[in-house]
Amino acid sequence: MKTQTLAVLFLFFMSHSLLAQEKVKDFSLPAVGDEKPFVLSEAKGKYVALHFLLKTECPYCIRHTNDYVEKTAGLDDVIQVFIKPDTDEEILEWAENLEEDSFTIYRDVDAQLADELGIPGGYSFHNQLVHYPALILIGPDGKEVYRYIGKKNSDRLSVKKFMAVMEELQK
Repeated sequence: MKTQTLAVLFLFFMSHSLLAQEKVKDFSLPAVGDEKPFVLSEAKGKYVALHFLLKTECPYCIRHTNDYVEKTAGLDDVIQVFIKPDTDEEILEWAENLEEDSFTIYRDVDAQLADELGIPGGYSFHNQLVHYPALILIGPDGKEVYRYIGKKNSDRLSVKKFMAVMEELQK
């Protein structure tokens, strides 16, 4: 039994390690408002942090977004991409609660990108099943280098932990 458990754990970690080395297929996300869409291939040479936020009326998403915008402003080699699966109107209403307005929120229409990147769905939020909150970090070469999938609404990668991940990756 112990050997089987160790084998399963080994395969689990190997699959995550291999997954983190895959090049992410180019994608485009529409921006809310009059901003330009985000296109992954245009971010070559920089890290891209994809923040998959929950549906509107998520106070943790507001806090998470405000923290990252404020505390990662000095990271010139990282592009923070905040993504919501809502309509433009819903996102604009939600964004009124943000402290900063110097960044763009992008739409993941029908959660297509979340599905493509393997973010699990089935999280119950406001009587809907949605994808879990997540952060996926893509390296300057276009390969996924890190992922964090929250287990509940308040389970997000803190800015402090994100900075530690970035420090480790940039060694």
